[in-house]
Amino acid sequence: MDNIDRNIINLVQAFGRATNAEIAGACGLSVSAANDRLKRLQERGAITGWSARVDPDAVDLGLLAFIFVEIDHTGHNERFIAAATLMPEVLELHHVTGEWSYLLKVRARDTKALETLITGRLKALPGVARSHTHIALSSAKDNGPLPVDVSGDD
Repeated sequence: MDNIDRNIINLVQAFGRATNAEIAGACGLSVSAANDRLKRLQERGAITGWSARVDPDAVDLGLLAFIFVEIDHTGHNERFIAAATLMPEVLELHHVTGEWSYLLKVRARDTKALETLITGRLKALPGVARSHTHIALSSAKDNGPLPVDVSGDD
């Protein structure tokens, strides 16, 4: 990956709807070269998909919570991961160090919906020993772009 690829990644993270002509102009490329680079970045997995950022309040998902989950035995990890990744409320799922096994970032309509998720679905999964939840009161920054460095070539 060179600096042009990094510039393209930074550009599409900031302006996902940029046209190939706009990307080409910003990176000093022809339109066909910009298109080829975008295709290669997708084929190599550097760009994993395209989506829109949606205001959670606009779709009635204003409650943001982080849930730590402890799995009692590593034999339950695969089943937990498989089940949790299918839950639409779970935006992120991270295997973490320390006393907890996993950290989940979730969105819910309200505390009642969060409670249903935790007690009715997460804690019902085999191997879930306990959980600890933090509710975010506000978010100064959420879903920022990755800081792709353009200072040097690989």
